Amino acid sequence: MSATQKVQQHPAFIQAQDKANYYVNQLDKELSKYPALNAFEQRTQVPKSYAFLGAVVLLAVLHSVNAFASPVSNLVGWALPAYLSVKALESPGHADDVQWLTYWIVFGFFNFLESFALRAVLYYFPWYFAFKSVFILWLQLPQFRGAQTLYGGVVRPVFANISSNGSRLAPTQSEPTVTADGLRERVDGAQ
Repeated sequence: MSATQKVQQHPAFIQAQDKANYYVNQLDKELSKYPALNAFEQRTQVPKSYAFLGAVVLLAVLHSVNAFASPVSNLVGWALPAYLSVKALESPGHADDVQWLTYWIVFGFFNFLESFALRAVLYYFPWYFAFKSVFILWLQLPQFRGAQTLYGGVVRPVFANISSNGSRLAPTQSEPTVTADGLRERVDGAQ
């Protein structure tokens, strides 16, 4: 019996293989909810779970090469949301329109803030783009509704305060001012 056969028949190897097959089957069941992935599987004859895992590994490898990290992170923030935004515009309901409009507002606000602090963040935070990609997925995935959370907790109060300061009807109205401490409290409260 060869060394490879001995390893393949070892109980720990068999248990790990069974566990991996279980998780791949669970992933396949979850991915079967998406018609685009089912169509991809039928056209290419590649199991959708393997294609998904391959895409995740490819993104991880590209994130580890610093030159590709920023474009891949921006692609994660743009590709799927752009596709789903077009689908939302073509659908008759308005609930998905609100979700994607909220996402684009929060994503744009985040990119605006990021443009000021990027060099400092990259210097002190080595895996920034990997964490940014996870953050963007949290924003866009409907299971988490991260964009709606941040919009209601941070973006909306900031813009409401700016618009109320710009359009005062009477000088006697006292309106709250935006301070750095107030914004930190709002961000901490949103988490």
